[in-house]
Amino acid sequence: MTTGKPSGRHDILIIGGGSAGIAVAASLLQRDASLSISIVEPRDTHYYQPGWTMVGGGIFDRSRTHRPMASVMPKGVQWIRERAARFAPEADEVILEDGTRLAYGVLIVAAGIKLDWEQIDGLPATLGKNGVTSNYTFETAPYTWELVQSLKEGRALFTQPPMPIKCAGAPQKVMYLACDHWQHHNQLLAIDVAFHTSGPALFGVAAYVPALQSYVDRYGIDVRLESRLIAVDGENKRATFSEGGGEVTRDFAMLHVTPPQVAPDFIADSPLAAESGFIEVDQETLRHTRYGNVFALGDVCSAPNAKTAAAVRKQAPVVAWNVLAMLNGADRHASYDGYGSCPLTVERGKIVLAEFGYGGVLQPTFPNWLIDPTRPSRLAWHLKVSALPWIYWNGMLRGHEWLVRPHIEPGAMEATETAGASPTDAKTG
Repeated sequence: MTTGKPSGRHDILIIGGGSAGIAVAASLLQRDASLSISIVEPRDTHYYQPGWTMVGGGIFDRSRTHRPMASVMPKGVQWIRERAARFAPEADEVILEDGTRLAYGVLIVAAGIKLDWEQIDGLPATLGKNGVTSNYTFETAPYTWELVQSLKEGRALFTQPPMPIKCAGAPQKVMYLACDHWQHHNQLLAIDVAFHTSGPALFGVAAYVPALQSYVDRYGIDVRLESRLIAVDGENKRATFSEGGGEVTRDFAMLHVTPPQVAPDFIADSPLAAESGFIEVDQETLRHTRYGNVFALGDVCSAPNAKTAAAVRKQAPVVAWNVLAMLNGADRHASYDGYGSCPLTVERGKIVLAEFGYGGVLQPTFPNWLIDPTRPSRLAWHLKVSALPWIYWNGMLRGHEWLVRPHIEPGAMEATETAGASPTDAKTG
């Protein structure tokens, strides 16, 4: 890994040094260590975001969820410590905030998703105090656990905004862990728990709903479907929801907010964006539908998969394979089936290991006799707590594709407006 001022030309340029950006760079280098790869990433810290639910539930210390960015940058990658501002795909260029123009042969966009706190009136001013918290930030996840421990009576509200969001199960995981704690300490009967979700169902994949509903019943949770948080008055501890064609305001002692999430502004405003604001890709190849030397993966791409770290584990090898197939003129391509995983933490010590792909098709990794994907499992808990963090740091970010080898299909990827030709001349016009 090298740092310094960016040069003018980059064979493979990756925007974003989060899970997706680091994983795809590592997967590329595992296939060809001679590749010249640059990553544009301004942050100096890399976060393991799936761990924040466990921080908010008192399972992990927050220190387990971050490392210096320099420690995860793959060897041989040039790290450009700047922020991307604009795209000029017709010229094969990315413009940085300082005005530097970077030319590329292949562009891979892995810029993540934007937490849009401002969509909820009053929320930014009260987040992290007045009983208002969220596991969606490194700073506030510990406050969630503080509130859970200190709450002895009153109303606890948990919210879920419209899709897409990072990890669709996370808004419920925090609620179940909190209820488990209150039940264990004989406090749950004095606490009125409600789940306000913008969706029409408890979970988007029907196979997992019965197990989750059993915990809703066990904990006495009031589920409010199609109820969207629109305003928070932290000082007076009042939350307002759009619900049933009108507005409903409720008092609370604790409020856990999952923020609305959108594409980053510089992505949504770019010529690479789909109507949704996310990078427009073919959902199978993750190649841009209009610019053939552009790929995207992770939360920023438009593919209709669940936005999870597990999805990135499956996407990174697919993008790596397809980038090299494009550059080498291969007549085969790797396909992504929409796989995502959401370990639904329903109590301390048990997890429903939801794994599914496009269309909600179940895609369990393990046989039913080992882990039944539709039932709570202690083995799934140990997988989440012990194995997955280790796999993340030592496998996924280092290009080890354990259990996620890409499926290769016959036939070259369809040509689009701009197609790559070679690592040093990836534009044919």
